[in-house]
Amino acid sequence: MVTKQLKGSGVAEDEADVTRADSLAREIFSDIANKWALLIIEAVGDRTLRFTELRNEVEGISHKMLTQNLRLLERNGLVDRTVHPTVPPRVEYALTEPGRALRATVDGMCDWTHRHLGDIETARRRFDTA
Repeated sequence: MVTKQLKGSGVAEDEADVTRADSLAREIFSDIANKWALLIIEAVGDRTLRFTELRNEVEGISHKMLTQNLRLLERNGLVDRTVHPTVPPRVEYALTEPGRALRATVDGMCDWTHRHLGDIETARRRFDTA
């Protein structure tokens, strides 16, 4: 644990906790701040989907990219993976509570984009012609 490692180094315990939290936040943002992870979170939504259904929902994603992103989302506790003992095995994915909360945040960002789309397009045109 970072706090225990830093106790003897003169760094305050609270400061070590904040530093660790900041580092963890950056790592999580790096994992989820890509177009595939956000599209997967949006595609799953409030449903439970099988791998193939999910791949069909996320246009343009390869099998490899879907697998990698699902593993990252599962590792970060945003997606639950359930394997049913059938032949062949049936694997389903659903958002966890933190995953649903992140989806609400992403929905808020999309709402912001829709509300300010005209302003953004005007600013881009002004910038591009300058």
